[in-house]
Amino acid sequence: MELLRNAVRPYAWGSRTAIADLLGRPVPTPHPEAELWMGAHPGDPSRVVRSDGQEVSLLSLLDSDPAHHLGPECVDRWGGRLPFLLKVLAADEPLSLQAHPSAAQAAEGFHREEEAGIARNAPNRNYPDPTAKPELICALTEFHAIAGFRDAQRTVRLLDELAVPSLRAHRELLAAQPDADGLRALFTTWITLPERYLREALPDLLDACVAYVRGRGEFTLECRTVLELGEAYPNDAGVLASLLLNRLVLQPGEAIFLPAGNLHAYLHGTGIEILANSDNILRCGLTPKHVDVPELLRVLDFASGNMRVLKGESLDANLTAYRTPAAEFELSRLDWTAAESGPVLLDCAGPQILLCTRGSVRLTSGAHGGNGSLPRELVLERGHSVWLAASDPAVQVHLVELDADGNAQVFRAAAGTF
Repeated sequence: MELLRNAVRPYAWGSRTAIADLLGRPVPTPHPEAELWMGAHPGDPSRVVRSDGQEVSLLSLLDSDPAHHLGPECVDRWGGRLPFLLKVLAADEPLSLQAHPSAAQAAEGFHREEEAGIARNAPNRNYPDPTAKPELICALTEFHAIAGFRDAQRTVRLLDELAVPSLRAHRELLAAQPDADGLRALFTTWITLPERYLREALPDLLDACVAYVRGRGEFTLECRTVLELGEAYPNDAGVLASLLLNRLVLQPGEAIFLPAGNLHAYLHGTGIEILANSDNILRCGLTPKHVDVPELLRVLDFASGNMRVLKGESLDANLTAYRTPAAEFELSRLDWTAAESGPVLLDCAGPQILLCTRGSVRLTSGAHGGNGSLPRELVLERGHSVWLAASDPAVQVHLVELDADGNAQVFRAAAGTF
């Protein structure tokens, strides 16, 4: 049970306030801060703060004694690698439109690019590692995203209401086949349009969205999104592609799970993201980075329908879990109010990271662990996180102080069940 010091990633789409405020630093910051990383990603591993004040990379600790820190089940499945990465993600501008491969697709693509001699850090590398990258985002603030293909019939209705002359033939294409194959055909057409055509079609689409927003119809939010993306990324095929996706607004505590093949983009807001410890991203648009359309089409899932919003499964008065099929991770949330202020007992069957996002809590271990370890105690303030090794005794989490709104909150990241 040791505190972590974590890296902040300064991507251009980040916030100048959200992460700094969480960490108790002055706001606004001089530059955008997009992600706070907690884990053992080779690009920016957390540092474990020892009781004597010395720091050591979590990656080095795992390498030195994987069985102690990860546990035998995790080592058997993932080797000496922590399978998940926990983040605070703070977006003031849209991220790229992207999807991630399945485990089989990632392994095949990695081997193919290794055989081709493409450097793992090359800008045109699609698969820098051979692993899948499922992810889950849980809102801390109101969180906006586009994710998963909308029901094709509803998209036909949206195109009908916009009535853009230059998109009429494309509307007919989907109306004739309102299913996964029709969506694949329309998406492929749009994402491969020459820039000359985009320069003609996108202004017409933006004009139609302006007119639609004034009338406040069923698809007003979708049209506002097209306008925002069109302003930020003029002549980008991703603006057209966004018309095909579900537009989501998550309230704090709500989450979405993004499996392999799900096309998505985060638009605005702050959330807790947990994902497999992988860098495999296939981008579609809304980015100056490398876009490989043929490879993207190989991994995309064109099944359509509403994205499921996860509310979490209540395990007791203070503990909520977000269940997903991902083997790499599980996210849960601990909440306290004045009415529900009792302690929560957490076992340490595998590696875990705890992050306090509201109020403060006290962690105690050893006295009830059953393995003869000495009792330990640690106070976790807002913005602080802690590493729990698989061999650590069970930890009890006690409320210390509620925030000004009468709440305390801790997120728990753990390896998935085996």
